[in-house]
Amino acid sequence: MNAWLNQHRLAFRDAWRRLFAAPLGTLLSLVVIGIALTLPAAGWLLIDNLQRAASAAAGTQQISVFMALDADRKASDEIAARLKAAPPGTWRFVPRDEALKQLQGGARMADLIAGLPRNPLPDAFVIEPNDTAPAAMEALARTIGGWPKVAHVQLDAAWTKRFDALLRIGRLIVGLLATVFATGLVLATFNTIRLQILAHAAEIEVARLIGATDGWIRRPFAYYGALQGALGALLAIALLAAGKALLDPLVSELALLYGASFALRGVSATLALQLTLIGATLGWLGALLSVRMSLKG
Repeated sequence: MNAWLNQHRLAFRDAWRRLFAAPLGTLLSLVVIGIALTLPAAGWLLIDNLQRAASAAAGTQQISVFMALDADRKASDEIAARLKAAPPGTWRFVPRDEALKQLQGGARMADLIAGLPRNPLPDAFVIEPNDTAPAAMEALARTIGGWPKVAHVQLDAAWTKRFDALLRIGRLIVGLLATVFATGLVLATFNTIRLQILAHAAEIEVARLIGATDGWIRRPFAYYGALQGALGALLAIALLAAGKALLDPLVSELALLYGASFALRGVSATLALQLTLIGATLGWLGALLSVRMSLKG
């Protein structure tokens, strides 16, 4: 066990040494990897912030349930009992008299309402569902619409459906870009490791002559690729943080113009860890492919 750990320690140290042996080449490789990871990560952050901004702008999504004009208080109590038995979220009952008073509070409507012979408004319920997904809200509206003495269920979910469709398209585009850049990152690491192998061809040949296994030869290059990918990911995190710092005052100013308060969400600890692991894994994969092909050749 100690011998196995010692082999990995030596391979890791050798990988670090090779990184700093050619600082300019290493820096260029890290910039390429950092950009390849920054662009899709920035896309995911953009979609997440757009979703948060839209939710904040839209406010609480509601379903309005209007009773039939001939519905009495008993019918309204029955609907209230159904909502209490299986509450879809928070809800409140709006009696027709209260609705009329609220309407009379408007300066333009007071004279018009005063000329009406009777209250034309029905009893109503206002529901704020727990599940605000468009499909879930539509299903809830259809269910309530079938209850007795319910004349109309109002659900303005068209904009949420359109926005949700746009977000799905955005996620697909970002996913495709992430795949393309991940492939490019693997190929960049593949090429870098291949150049490293060519530069140490004589050293590798001597090692094979004295009995070194392919695993022993492969190990330092695998660590080299993983370290290069992880360091490139750290550069990507720094670029994302710098971009957020530049955009924060502009976004805050724009939000104030619309009377809102909104702050961009940057790279979280979870996302930073994920980016680092993704970079290290892709670098490791590119290195293994390169070494395997080189040793076979």
